[in-house]
Amino acid sequence: MTIETIFHLHPSHFGEAERPLVERGELRATTFLYPSGVHALRLSNAVGGIIVLPYQGQQIWDAAFYGRTLTMRSMFDRPYPTTEYLRTYGAFLVHCGMTAMGVPGPGDTHPLHGELPNAAFRSAQLLVGEDPRGPYLAVTGEYRHTVAFAHNYVARPVVRLYAGSGRLAVSLTVRNLKRTPMELMYLAHANFRPVDHGRLLYTAPCTPQHVRVRRSIPSHVRPAPGYREFLEELAAHPERHNVLAPDLAFDPEVVFFVDYLADAQGWAHTMQVHPDGAADFISHRPDQLRHGVRWISRTPDQDALGMVLPATAEPEGYTAEKAKGNILTLPGGAEWRCDMEMGALTPAEATELAAHIEGVLAKGG
Repeated sequence: MTIETIFHLHPSHFGEAERPLVERGELRATTFLYPSGVHALRLSNAVGGIIVLPYQGQQIWDAAFYGRTLTMRSMFDRPYPTTEYLRTYGAFLVHCGMTAMGVPGPGDTHPLHGELPNAAFRSAQLLVGEDPRGPYLAVTGEYRHTVAFAHNYVARPVVRLYAGSGRLAVSLTVRNLKRTPMELMYLAHANFRPVDHGRLLYTAPCTPQHVRVRRSIPSHVRPAPGYREFLEELAAHPERHNVLAPDLAFDPEVVFFVDYLADAQGWAHTMQVHPDGAADFISHRPDQLRHGVRWISRTPDQDALGMVLPATAEPEGYTAEKAKGNILTLPGGAEWRCDMEMGALTPAEATELAAHIEGVLAKGG
């Protein structure tokens, strides 16, 4: 049973000085404005917290638990009020889609990763509730995308922060408001901070057939000498990237396509295990998001580990994914939903999940 109170947010709740909005036990919500003018909602518990941008894509801009930052290192120290994807980049989680997603290819007209990343939400709510997992604070809202003769949908993401936990529950629901079918693409761009000598564990066989390297190079990427040779080496030996050695040249980026196995409950799991035994993790459902994309970028200016970006398609743009048959179709009036969990694990929790991953691989799903 879930008991929930809805607090309707308004831009007037946000000012230059951070101020409390809601408190319930160890759970706390505060509001503030970044110097750039972007509205921010901080949710915290006894072990850390997150910063959500309620009116700008409902991005999780930052996440920190157990005394460490989970979010990628980027060139941006704050979000900026723009819809251009690369002009405010560095969030922990960005929702990508929905009418298109990925890097635009020849013939594509959609922006990089679609309209959703920095979408202007017309409403946002703070949820105060309790379910079988315990007390929580959550952020949700509604973005409506309407283009005459083309698109008409409503997207509603939710992120829940539970008391005493570094695990976030994230979901996204999309409803097609048209009476005719809607094409749909989605990718959850979760950007963790890589740790030198961190180990990647995941429920997929690490073979060239199941962990494939993307050899195409997007137009915004400028490869250095030796980059193509590095891609060929990883294509033949993908296991080389399972330990994040500092000398591996993920510069400017390397992308893998990973075929995940699900456990008996339908979940696939990915971890970055730190040298001290703690871990970062993300879990998703391949029956909802059947493509696992891995993105690693380690440069002097940014350090990011998309250990898995759960998606409905590969990120090669609308035209390429349409040709592969990777575009979903949502009937008129119908809804589509995806669910994920992500965040930080204690050493004891990491040991438990690592054993579970090994069991899934041993059984083959």
